[in-house]
Amino acid sequence: MHGLLQLPWWGYIVATLVLTQVTILSVTIYLHRCMAHRALDLHPVVSHFFRFWLWMTTGMLTKDWTSIHRKHHAKVETLDDPHSPQVKGILTVLLQGAELYRKEKLNKETLERYGEGTPDDWVERHVYSAHSTWGIYSMLVIDFMLFGSIGLTIWAIQMAWIPFFAAGVINGIGHYVGYRNFECPDASRNIVPWALFVGGEELHNNHHTYGTSAKFSVKWWEVDVGWLFIRALQFLGLAKPKRIPPKPQLTHDKAAVDIDTVKAILTNRFQVLARYSRYVISPVFREERRRAGDAGRSVLRPVRTLLVRESSLVDAVSQQQLTKALERYNSLSVVYQFRLKLQNLWAKSTASQAELLEALQEWCRQAEATGIKALREFVKHLKAHVPQKA
Repeated sequence: MHGLLQLPWWGYIVATLVLTQVTILSVTIYLHRCMAHRALDLHPVVSHFFRFWLWMTTGMLTKDWTSIHRKHHAKVETLDDPHSPQVKGILTVLLQGAELYRKEKLNKETLERYGEGTPDDWVERHVYSAHSTWGIYSMLVIDFMLFGSIGLTIWAIQMAWIPFFAAGVINGIGHYVGYRNFECPDASRNIVPWALFVGGEELHNNHHTYGTSAKFSVKWWEVDVGWLFIRALQFLGLAKPKRIPPKPQLTHDKAAVDIDTVKAILTNRFQVLARYSRYVISPVFREERRRAGDAGRSVLRPVRTLLVRESSLVDAVSQQQLTKALERYNSLSVVYQFRLKLQNLWAKSTASQAELLEALQEWCRQAEATGIKALREFVKHLKAHVPQKA
């Protein structure tokens, strides 16, 4: 049976992709970045369009999704995390992610504690909440009228898109497999640097590092489709980003550590740590591996990643391997310990600026005194940091 639109075979594929992309953009821009993390403001017309579209294509309510996601960040990878593959298993989250979502939204404590600031107007109470399935059935009728019998397939794909890609792939694989730009204290990973069909959500490690940022990409080669649409909305006066990932500001005529250095390093601590891993630990590791014999290489090979991994994510067996390597190779032990000391600086949440300044100055003096070239060069780079201009 034909619908109102007569399309070639590829036209139906394009139509399906367009419809599913509107849904994923509604999730990533409205539910995720705007509502859950308050990283941007949206014009009321845009916000309500996204709410309406999600009602039509997912039946999800803003308060439910926002509350569950906020709880995920607050309880990440603990027993209270609604969908952690580290706790529940990767196959459970990947294949039953939608079921985990439905189970958690029945938890009234989650909605009350984490649902603050979500819509509570007449439409939300009397239409979206009261009749959450009406939109889905309306979408079924619309797809059938527009595309005919093939519209039933398009509708089925629309209904499966978020449960599979968002609830399964992002929540599951995004905490299990991929690369890490930053060693934030959870197992989040960037699945790929670009995935044009999931709205930038694939950059999950970036997001967990800068949870309140409206922009998920941090490297020039990473593509955040959601951010591209936010910029387009901003150009039209329909969106206003509040925060994006900070960028280190450097001045190379600065040779001393001062309060400005402390402020800049605290703001850019994840980039600082990433640079330390790349320009201090990695070259020292390569040099030790070059000098090691075959037996030494077997000791070093398993710990390459462990040397830069967030220590809370290293299990007991891996910790034993790391300890064995550090006991054998002094220079690796030195740069690893200096990495831990650097992290400890910004963990001192109760310290005054004067105390942090003194601690950083002492760290730099000790690092330079090691005589390790990579450490001395890093200290020079550290001193060049200045606060980001407003």
